[in-house]
Amino acid sequence: MKPSIGRIVHYTLSQQDADEINRRRAYTPQSGNTAIEGDVYPAMIVRIFGETPESAVNLQVFLDGNDSHWATSRTVGDGPFHWAWPERV
Repeated sequence: MKPSIGRIVHYTLSQQDADEINRRRAYTPQSGNTAIEGDVYPAMIVRIFGETPESAVNLQVFLDGNDSHWATSRTVGDGPFHWAWPERV
């Protein structure tokens, strides 16, 4: 499946993502649970770089709190720093 704007995917936080989120939350009036590497959150695709299923995308990640995280140039895959299509249930 090719990524398309507006689709919801699952994004796995990297340690770099978690550090950035927690640092920002410490200095701004945002609140939420501590972000940890490996946490998986829903994310919306907001930009696509290419026309293939493996194309990199920019994501708006919906965190467990009153803020979000901007994840740029991420690719589909397993584990931290990657996004994946949600499982069908």
